Amino acid sequence: MQPAVEDFLQYLRMERGQSENTQKTYAALLGRFVAWAGQRSLGDWKEIQFNHLTTFLASERERALLNRDDEQKKRQLSSESLYLQIAALRAFYKYAEAEKIVGTNVAENLSLPRRWKRLPKALTSEEIDRLLTPITPETPSSLCDQAVLELAYASGLRLSELRNLRLEQLQLESGFIIVIGKGNKERVVPVGRQAVAAIEHYLQSGRPKLLTKRTPANVFLSQRGTAFSPVTLWLRIKNRVAYSGISRNVTPHMLRHSFATHLLEHGADLRVIQELLGHSNIGTTEIYTHVAGNRLTEVHRKFHPRAG
Repeated sequence: MQPAVEDFLQYLRMERGQSENTQKTYAALLGRFVAWAGQRSLGDWKEIQFNHLTTFLASERERALLNRDDEQKKRQLSSESLYLQIAALRAFYKYAEAEKIVGTNVAENLSLPRRWKRLPKALTSEEIDRLLTPITPETPSSLCDQAVLELAYASGLRLSELRNLRLEQLQLESGFIIVIGKGNKERVVPVGRQAVAAIEHYLQSGRPKLLTKRTPANVFLSQRGTAFSPVTLWLRIKNRVAYSGISRNVTPHMLRHSFATHLLEHGADLRVIQELLGHSNIGTTEIYTHVAGNRLTEVHRKFHPRAG
């Protein structure tokens, strides 16, 4: 069964252009099902019936809940983990049926649970100001961190997009960059004046000191002159958050959330935000309306004379 999964992952990579994270997630989820099937002497996808899938999903839910005590985490499991597991099985079976690996798509009638949408957490304007205050004295690494943070907040890039951004994608004189997002989709994103200044300062005074003979064309470089790994860049941002004295648990993705939320709060059109974020579905972007709506309610209650 595993070779068919490997072929599916290669299909995702080569033909669908899915991100590395998506491939790893599907590999892990389908790997769990293959292992479960093997324990029950099911060695061929053609042997799998609908009842096998439902039994597996039921066992997965029970297994996962063994180490989860509070109600909130139970809710997360049913909406996120189970959703992804079913989505992985449905995507694989759709491929397997097209490739004649199976005769019937037995996963077709698996219904996806209603996905629980966690509201994205955004930094306040005050926290953003603290985070983006330059560090002195300057070092090549601090200039790199400054440019990363300024660009992340100014343009709403994903962590992977920041890591993979290359010099030829910069059009700083014109005030924009070309971003390669999920599914290798290209989009043009404007960059604000302060972010442009931070990137130019880094390119002139920081990046040249990080170069080695094997340095790639990535814009942002580690202390060894290499492209950042996801973990290394994540830790660099976390360290900068701690240095700024922000006590909240800030994730790199929160800068992207802050970008979208603050744009909406200041009157930006939702469709424009969708384009800037690189969302293929407006429904993904609409979650920010809840965040901005809560903020508008707070402002109204605080400042309107008859709101109290």
